[in-house]
Amino acid sequence: MSDATSKDATPAPTRMTLRPDLAPLVEEIPYLDVAQPDVARRTLKDLEAQWEPADTSALTVTERLIPGPEGAPDVTVRIYIPKTAGPHGGLLWIHGGGFVMGSLETEHNQCVWFASRANVVVVSVEYRLAPENPFPAGAEDCYAALRWLAAHAGELGVDPGRLGVAGCSAGGALAASVALMARDRKGPGLALQLLTYPVTDDRMDTPSARSFHDTPVWSTPQSEAMWRHYLGEGHERRETSPYAAPNRADDLSGLPAAHIVTAQYDPLRDEGLHYGRRLLEAGVPVTLHQWAGAFHIFDSFGTESGQRSIDEQVLAVQEALGD
Repeated sequence: MSDATSKDATPAPTRMTLRPDLAPLVEEIPYLDVAQPDVARRTLKDLEAQWEPADTSALTVTERLIPGPEGAPDVTVRIYIPKTAGPHGGLLWIHGGGFVMGSLETEHNQCVWFASRANVVVVSVEYRLAPENPFPAGAEDCYAALRWLAAHAGELGVDPGRLGVAGCSAGGALAASVALMARDRKGPGLALQLLTYPVTDDRMDTPSARSFHDTPVWSTPQSEAMWRHYLGEGHERRETSPYAAPNRADDLSGLPAAHIVTAQYDPLRDEGLHYGRRLLEAGVPVTLHQWAGAFHIFDSFGTESGQRSIDEQVLAVQEALGD
C-alpha cells in the first residue's frame, strides 16, 4: 500500500461545495477541542452566550430534580409545557456535545421550538458527562428520565401512548440507545426516535469518517477523542455495548419509527445512513434526509437551509406525537 493511501497518511484537505447560505459561516465557527474537555466546555459556553433566547411566552418552563438510575445521583430535567389544552405528546430531548460537553442551555432554543410549534411537552435531560462519568452513566440517566416522563405523564399533561425521544449528534446516539433500552427492558413504549446527525458507531470505518478530518463543527479527530472519553482508553480492544454505539446492535426490529437527518460534509454521515438502512431492513418505518452541501448541526445557525430542516423535524414530531 502506498503512503498516499495508507491509514497513517495525512488526509487531503476536504474540498467542499457548501450551500450558499452555509458557506459564510465556516470562518466564524470555533473549534471545539474535544481532546481537552474543559477547553471544549468553555468554548461552547462562550458560543451559547451569543445566542438570542427563543420566545417562551407560549410555554410554562420549569426545572425538577428526578430520581436517577439505581445507586446514581438524581438527574435535573427542564420541562417545557404548552399552555394549550392537553393531553399532549411527550418528547424526551437529549442534547449533543460529544458526550463530554453541553447542558440544559445548549439546546434550550430547540426545546422551545419543538414544544411550542409541535405542541408537545418536552423534557430535556441534564445527563452526566464523560470523561468524569463514562458510559453507561449518561445513557442510564437518559433512560431514567424517559421512565420518569412516562410515570408522570398524567401530572405533565402527556398522553403516555404518544412518547418519543430526540437527540442531536451524541444526543442522537443517546436517543437511539434509549430506544433500544426501552425495547429490551419492556418499556416505556415509544412512537418516534428523532435522530439528527447521530453518532452510532465507535468503529469509524466509513468513507466519511476516513475522509473528513477538517470539516466545520465536527471532524474525525473530534470523534476519536470523543470515543476515548466516553468508552475509555483501549476501547478498540474491548466489546462495545449497543447502548453506547447503536450500530453495534445485532437486531433493530421492534424499534419506533425513525426520522434521521444527515449532512454531506460530516464524518458521522455514513454511520447515520447505515443505521437508517438497517432500521428499514428490520421493518422499522424510516424517514431519512441527507442534506447535500451541509455540515454537522448546520440547522443551529439561523440560516434558510437550517430553518427548512427544523421545519421538517417539527412536522415529524407533529405527525408522530400530535393529537
